[in-house]
Amino acid sequence: MPLPDNPSLGIIGAGRIGTALAWGLSRKGYAVAAASSRSAGPAEKLAAAIPGCRATTDAQSVVSAADLVLLTVPDDAIAPVCAGLRWRAGQAVVHCSGATELSALSPAASAGALTGGFHPLQMFTDPETALRGLPGCTIALEAESPLRETLIRMAGALGCHTLRLPPGTRALYHAGAGYAAAFVNALVKDAIAVWSPLGLSEADAIRALLPLLRGTADSIERSGPALGMAGPVSRGDLGTVDEHLRALAALDPQLLDLYRRLALRTVALGVERGSLSPEKAAALRALLG
Repeated sequence: MPLPDNPSLGIIGAGRIGTALAWGLSRKGYAVAAASSRSAGPAEKLAAAIPGCRATTDAQSVVSAADLVLLTVPDDAIAPVCAGLRWRAGQAVVHCSGATELSALSPAASAGALTGGFHPLQMFTDPETALRGLPGCTIALEAESPLRETLIRMAGALGCHTLRLPPGTRALYHAGAGYAAAFVNALVKDAIAVWSPLGLSEADAIRALLPLLRGTADSIERSGPALGMAGPVSRGDLGTVDEHLRALAALDPQLLDLYRRLALRTVALGVERGSLSPEKAAALRALLG
């Protein structure tokens, strides 16, 4: 049995991602038949905003009610939850993990269901905030036809771009996303620590740093990583870099080590953008090494 052009949806796992996707797709005309969670509260909150959606703690009833099931449980739970449910031919089950391979859905595939991945490349806090941030973001898809076309239409309804992941690449995809997202949190925390002798509160430091962070993101969007880079390494300011090294050595050797490693990575960007001569690049590598 082929998947309908506008399939009825079921949500297993009524957390932030499941709730945001259910609300967003419902507002774009998709019928969300049922949602389940381990305790009743989250599913009831999700369903309350969607006419005709039934809240339940029984995941199997969601499978029975929907053409396409979004499995939005934690990564480690995807395989056991999928294995514990009865799937049917012509149905589809899609997980929303960035790192988990589709092999976690093999019990559904063995039963004749279509399987895929649908991972929004977005930070999910509360569902309404996540919904406002979805338009313009990218959703990483992995599925074969005809499910792939269905997922492309769903992403388009949410106002999202799509990228297609080749099989077996999800860990690399997810790790790369972490460089641009989760690791930035650690770097901002380190920047606050570097500023600790200034006597600033964390709130004051964040307020000062965030416009700089946003400006960096805007510059990368306009010009790319190399041409959009600023700072003393990109300009070849050896004196300034040397002052940074001395100050960090006195403050915290671990922060000094991370600065050296990160600055060395930016030398190649300075060469790429044409602002560092080979001689300046060699001098910077010697200073940082």
